[in-house]
Amino acid sequence: MFKTIKSDLPASIVVFFVALPLCLGIALASGAPLFSGLIAGIVGGVIVGSISGSKIGVSGPAAGLAAIVLTSIASLGGFENFLVAVVLGGVIQLLLGVLKAGVIGYYFPSSVIKGMLTGIGIIIIMKQIPFFFGYDKSAGNFSLDAISIGSTVVGIIGLGILILWQQVLSKKGKIFALIQGPLVAVVVGIVFFVITQGNELLAINAKQLVSVPVPDGIDSFLGQFTFPNFDAISNKDVWIVAFTIAVVASLETLLCVEATDKLDPDKNVTPTNRELLAQGVGNIVSGLVGGLPVTQVIVRSSANIQSGGKSKMSAIIHGFFLLISVILIPTLLNKIPLSVLAAILLIVGFKLAKPATFINMYKLGWKQFIPFMATVLPMVLTGDLLLGIGLGLAVGVVVILFKSYQNSHFLHIEDKSNGVHKIKMTLAEEVTFFNKGAILKELDSLEENSFLELDVRKTRFLDHDIVEILEDFAYKAKEKNIDIRLTSERGIVENPSSFIEFFKLRPKTA
Repeated sequence: MFKTIKSDLPASIVVFFVALPLCLGIALASGAPLFSGLIAGIVGGVIVGSISGSKIGVSGPAAGLAAIVLTSIASLGGFENFLVAVVLGGVIQLLLGVLKAGVIGYYFPSSVIKGMLTGIGIIIIMKQIPFFFGYDKSAGNFSLDAISIGSTVVGIIGLGILILWQQVLSKKGKIFALIQGPLVAVVVGIVFFVITQGNELLAINAKQLVSVPVPDGIDSFLGQFTFPNFDAISNKDVWIVAFTIAVVASLETLLCVEATDKLDPDKNVTPTNRELLAQGVGNIVSGLVGGLPVTQVIVRSSANIQSGGKSKMSAIIHGFFLLISVILIPTLLNKIPLSVLAAILLIVGFKLAKPATFINMYKLGWKQFIPFMATVLPMVLTGDLLLGIGLGLAVGVVVILFKSYQNSHFLHIEDKSNGVHKIKMTLAEEVTFFNKGAILKELDSLEENSFLELDVRKTRFLDHDIVEILEDFAYKAKEKNIDIRLTSERGIVENPSSFIEFFKLRPKTA
């Protein structure tokens, strides 16, 4: 891991500046103490990062769980009771890892994963626009009067620095690869805030700055931690929330792992069962010390990849940066304009939701484009990550069924020579119930007084549903005067009396 520290250290700085506002923002959206978001970020970086087998994945509090957390805190009677559910959810994730449930993520279509990434990118951009312009929510509707000139100016400067660094300076020398653009943008933002204080036009007010709790001593710092109330463990609602957190957090993590591995230029493959174990430990620790639920997060992970992270050290170091910052420099952090952090996130969002992605998915055909858009649109319109994934997956399944109906998964050869209509059907190595519609359509289309040769020599798995279709067809074939020849590795059978009996005796066939 230490061999790649030259890449991981600057990447960890970028991830730190991306994670900091997200930790605070997600805690705010969850109706939880702001410090709980920072705890989850630290645990996700240091604890999960150390145990995880992912080289470039970064964990922390996830926006996709914010709605669940918000309602659960209220329904369970307080944050301390909710923390019990977080701990139990971690235990359940440990069990899922032991039971090797990590393969679930592999069954999500690529179009849905790309749609998830794109949807998250668009949501990030939409959420950051008000911060970029220093929008004052108390002003009501978005208008020029509600925009902060100072925030907008420093946001534009920060965005310009990021684009310049990425497109030009990063290719000019090693110093520009070591000192990343986001760090420079943040430093410039702090300097801008300091020198414009008191300026009527450019001054940035406190609402438009990062807000990290500032402890005045050890006791004050330790007082920010909240501990679970284990007296609530007998409450069935706590267990329901725990299972909900475990399932949703595991699903989000596995989809993020799949998406992150696709983005990884080194094409590393993350061990998914180990990832569930790591996330389970992370949620147990986070819950015990007052943190939000933890998942692997695509925003942090993609920022890590885009910044050149090569090993898990970048995730671990970013966690230590979060810890050090809240202990040593909270006052300095509170001078960072939110518009500069918004500029960083706008770049991250754009890279996830490039217009070229829409064009490429459209060129791949409707079977890829429709599930892709079915994932993107609900996410963007509702902000619900799971709704988008669910609808995208549902549409993807329908497309798969339709494709299976169209694509029979067998070779069909016709021969009308010598006045006899001969059809040869060669079944694939595996034929499942997905192929029922196509095979039924093919068999029903056979004309009377024809000849069918069914070749199953290459077939190693034949679903019982398909065998029943063949059994029914054998009966209809007699009525239509269709002769059947069954060719298998056991030889040739003319007009078999029972397909069910034949395939029961056939080796290697289910």
